[in-house]
Order: sequence, then structure tokens, then C-alpha cells
Amino acid sequence: MNTKLNYLTFVGITCLSLFTACAKNGNNSLANFQPEVANITDNFQLQATNVTQVSTTIDYNWTNSGAMATIDKSGILTSGTARILIFDKNGTIVSTSDLKVTGAETTAIGVAGLWKIRLELSKYDGTLNVRVQKK
Repeated sequence: MNTKLNYLTFVGITCLSLFTACAKNGNNSLANFQPEVANITDNFQLQATNVTQVSTTIDYNWTNSGAMATIDKSGILTSGTARILIFDKNGTIVSTSDLKVTGAETTAIGVAGLWKIRLELSKYDGTLNVRVQKK
């Protein structure tokens, strides 16, 4: 009986280890690409270069003392998809923006306070460069 229990324990641990290793094969983090994030009141910046095959969603809390913000996007999307969503203090979406399109945009009017900047990447290849500032 003890040998059977040891065998089942071994098989269970082996299967769990294989599942965990397979789950880690997909790149779900920007950490490998040494992102540079500056996050201070009224000014948020994110840059990561040579990003390859990343699928992830990352939320950043950001304090905006104003009711609007300017979004400057100057990265390069080689393949995949990327977008940024910005929520005001009340959780209302004030901007949804495709990072394939570069340039400057302005959010809708929101409520000042602690905002959320959400970065959504799917099989993303390229360079991220985004700045969000109080308007």
C-alpha cells in the first residue's frame, strides 16, 4: 500500500511540474524586456524594447490631479495586438486606444484621483513607448 501511495504521489508531482513548466513557456510578462516605468503624480511613462510574443494584461495605478489626460504613443508594433485602457477614479473608461496607431490623444473628462492604466498585449512584438500626462 505504501509503495502505491508513493507512486501516486510521484506521478501527481511529476504531472503538476510538467503542467507548470508548460504554462511558463508562453511569455506573459514584460519583465524579461526590462521595462522602464516612471509613475508619479500627473505623469506616467512606460517603455520596453525588443518585446517578443508577450500576451498579458497589466494594471498600473496612477494619480491624476486633473479631470483629463493626454496620451502620447510612439512605440512600434511589429505583430500582435496592443491597447491601452484608462479608467478614472470611479472606474469609468475615459480612453481606449490601439497602440498600433501612434500620436497624441486626449481622454474624455473623468474624475480626478487614483486612475488605472491598463495595458493589454496579445502575441505582441515590438517596442512599447507610452506617456500619459495630466492635461
